[in-house]
Amino acid sequence: MSNLTIPPGYKNSNASKKWSIIGPGLLVAATGVGAGDLVAALVAGSNYGLVFLWAIVLGAFIKFALNEGVGRWHLITGKTILDGWHALGKWATGYFGIYTIIWGFVYGAAASSSCALALAALFPFLPLWVWAIISSLVGFILIWWGKFRTFEHVMNWLVGLMFITVVGSAIVVLPDLADIIDTAIPTLPEGSLIYALGLIGGVGGSITMASYGYWLQENKWDGPSFIKAVRFDSAIAYIVTAIFTISLLILGAALLYGTDTTISGEQGLVSFASILGNELNPTFRWMFLLGFWSASFTSLLGVWNGVSYLFADFIRIVKKQTIPKEKLSETKAYRFYVLWLTFPPMLLHFIGKPVGLIIAYGALGALFMPFLSITLLYLLNSKKYIPLTEDRNGLISNFILTISIILFAVLAVNELIKLF
Repeated sequence: MSNLTIPPGYKNSNASKKWSIIGPGLLVAATGVGAGDLVAALVAGSNYGLVFLWAIVLGAFIKFALNEGVGRWHLITGKTILDGWHALGKWATGYFGIYTIIWGFVYGAAASSSCALALAALFPFLPLWVWAIISSLVGFILIWWGKFRTFEHVMNWLVGLMFITVVGSAIVVLPDLADIIDTAIPTLPEGSLIYALGLIGGVGGSITMASYGYWLQENKWDGPSFIKAVRFDSAIAYIVTAIFTISLLILGAALLYGTDTTISGEQGLVSFASILGNELNPTFRWMFLLGFWSASFTSLLGVWNGVSYLFADFIRIVKKQTIPKEKLSETKAYRFYVLWLTFPPMLLHFIGKPVGLIIAYGALGALFMPFLSITLLYLLNSKKYIPLTEDRNGLISNFILTISIILFAVLAVNELIKLF
C-alpha cells in the first residue's frame, strides 16, 4: 500500500493510526447492499445476460455522488444532515421522524428474515423464525454493548467474506461467458426502462446513506481538509459495490441466461445457491450462502448502528437538546431505536405484515431517495449555509444530483402506483 498516494486529510486524522483504504464509506456501501440487490442483479443477468453492466456502473456513480454530498455537508458546515433538513422546515423533520418509526418496525423484521433464510439453508436444524430472532439478538448485542470500533471491524470482516465468496464464484464462471459476451453491449431492451432505472437506483444504499456523517464523526474526520479523503473513501466504497453487484450479474448470466430457470424473491437466492453447487461444486453452494448471509447481516448491523444515530439526532433537534454530536450513541434515544429495531419487529414473524403498515412503509420509503437528492441539491448550493463559493457544488455535482432527482422521482411514482 506504500505506493498509493495518501489523500489530504488522512495524514492528520490520527497520528498513531496507519492509513487504510477501508474507511467509513465502506460501511455505507456494505449496509446498502442487501438481499434485494442480490436478487435484482441475479435477475438482470438471468433475463438479459450482460446488457445491464452499464446500469450497475451508473448506479454506483450516482450513489457515490450522493454519499460524497452527505459527507461534504458534514465537513463544511460542522452540522449533521438532520440539522440541514430541519433548517428547511418542520415538514422535513416531521417526514423523517414518521418514516424512521414505521420503516424501523418493518425493516427490523425484514432484515432478520433475510439473514434467517441464508442461515436456515446452511443449518436447517432450526426453523426460520428462530434464526430470525437469533440474528436480531446478535445484532442487538453487538450494537448495544459493542464499541464503534467493534462494529467497524465486524463490518469490514463481513465485507471481506462477501467479496471472497461472491466475487470468487464469479471469477470461476467467467469462461462460461464466452458465448454471451455479445450481450455486454450497452442497450435498453424493449420494455425494460423501469427495470433498468430500478437497477440503477438500487445499487448500494438508501436511508443508510444519511448515516455517513456520523461514521465520519466516529473516525474523527472533521473540517474541509477531509473533503478529498471523503471523495477517495466514497470512490473506493462504490467501486467495491460495483464489483460485487457485477459479480452477481455475471453469475446469473453465466448459469441462467437462455434457460427457463427464474429467480424470484429472496427465497430464489437459496435456490440459486443449489444451482451453483450442482453446476460447479457443492462447496460453491456454501460459499454463495455465506455471501448471501454476509450481505444480509451487514445490512442489519449497519442499520442498527447508523439509523439509530439518525433517530437520536432527530430527537436532539426536536427537543432542542444541547447534546454534543459525538455523544449521540450514548443517548436514551439511540438506545430506544436499537430496541425498536430489535424487539417489536419480532411480532411480525408470527402475525405477518399488516397491509396498511406495508403500504405506509412502501410509500414513505419510495419518497426518501428523491427527498435526499432534492435536499442535498438545495443545501449544497445555498449561500446561507455554505458561504464560500469553492465549497458549494460545482457544475458536475449539480448535474449528477439533478439526474438522480429525475431517476428517483420516476421510481417513486412507479412504486406508489404499484402500492395503490
